[in-house]
Amino acid sequence: MSNLQSTTKVTRRGFLRTQAALAAAAAAPMPALAATTHEKSAAGVDYYDKLGVQTFINAAGTYTDLSSACMPEPVQEAVALAAKKWVHIRELQKKGGAYIANRLKAEGCCITAGAASAITMAAAACIQAANNCRPIDIPRLIGTPKYPKNEIITQTPYGYDEGMVLCGAKIVVVNTLEEYKRAFNENTVMTNHENAAEVVKIPVEDWLAVAKEHGVPCHLDAAADMPPISNLWTLAEKWDLVCFSGGKGIRGPQSAGLLLGKKKYTDLANAMLPPVEGVARGMKVAKEQLVGMVAAVDWILSQTDESLFKESNDRLAVMASILKDVPTVKTRVIVPAVANHYPQLVVEFDPKVIGATPREIRARLASGDPAIEINPHTGSTRASQGVDPMPNALVVTAMLLFPGQDKIVGEQIRKTLKNPKSVGTYDPAAVPIRL
Repeated sequence: MSNLQSTTKVTRRGFLRTQAALAAAAAAPMPALAATTHEKSAAGVDYYDKLGVQTFINAAGTYTDLSSACMPEPVQEAVALAAKKWVHIRELQKKGGAYIANRLKAEGCCITAGAASAITMAAAACIQAANNCRPIDIPRLIGTPKYPKNEIITQTPYGYDEGMVLCGAKIVVVNTLEEYKRAFNENTVMTNHENAAEVVKIPVEDWLAVAKEHGVPCHLDAAADMPPISNLWTLAEKWDLVCFSGGKGIRGPQSAGLLLGKKKYTDLANAMLPPVEGVARGMKVAKEQLVGMVAAVDWILSQTDESLFKESNDRLAVMASILKDVPTVKTRVIVPAVANHYPQLVVEFDPKVIGATPREIRARLASGDPAIEINPHTGSTRASQGVDPMPNALVVTAMLLFPGQDKIVGEQIRKTLKNPKSVGTYDPAAVPIRL
């Protein structure tokens, strides 16, 4: 029963107070009322719990399938506030991009729906610049006699070609410098490069120099290439276009990213953003994520590489100390040369003595209580992103942990190594998680 229904006596003074309150409420801005209502109805509701969605401690890193990074409090607050107001989305796209470009000393910036979207936008911008076509012409008229220029040169193996193919691009694969030089022709619109050591076969300096000779713009996929923080501006100075993931080292929304570089191309990319019809129409970035990306850039620029590395190293030291007396275990810290360039703890052990392989330990940690995900390079038999194979080792990342979780992770790893079957479950036939 409501308060009004339960009231048995209404005085004149009380009636007037009620009317005044109702009048004030009616005059209040709608967003403020909506915000108050939202806060009261949604505060404290854990929808992961309500939906039965498994949560875990992320000692793996900023991988897409593990929902990337958690946003810092200032970024979360900016996102929450942005959700309570209306704006013209095109104005926010333009001004948000201009703000980030200024902060990162870049000519231009387009806020995209993640790094993969930024690759598509880079390809679309270069195709449009080369053909002088409209956004709506991409991809349907690209590669036709009307707009024949559609070739993009890249190296192998490369897993994000489809984002360029969406634009009607023809992918030209090269493996040597001589192949690269021969690949250029009148239909070449862009080159695409990735830093991963197992992909790069042609030195960056040669890659850029040859493209410059032909007047072809170069795009760099630097999705996970931050830290160092300075990469956010030094790479954009060197390349015509460069993309970053918003939800990795920058610590912004997972569904956002950045395309930085020459204003000629970022302006074209911005002009293709939703609600414009064309190849980018399904790559919408909501107002909350646009603001979140701007706030994340402000946040990361308030940090230093030294402070971020120290925080990770301190947490890894806690874990190493907890594991120091486990039989056959040896620990060391590595920092990958490219991509995910932050401290990671390597926990080497003898699987025969422990009674389980690194892959089994990883699976048991992920299915334990608390559930813990560790780096996918665990138990790897091949090099990746400049990191040597780790067939007999766990790899643990601390950059995303909250205070106190380093001890929890260390103790759970210790427990699992001491008695593997006491933690979680393991199915040898299970397919490893895709990251």
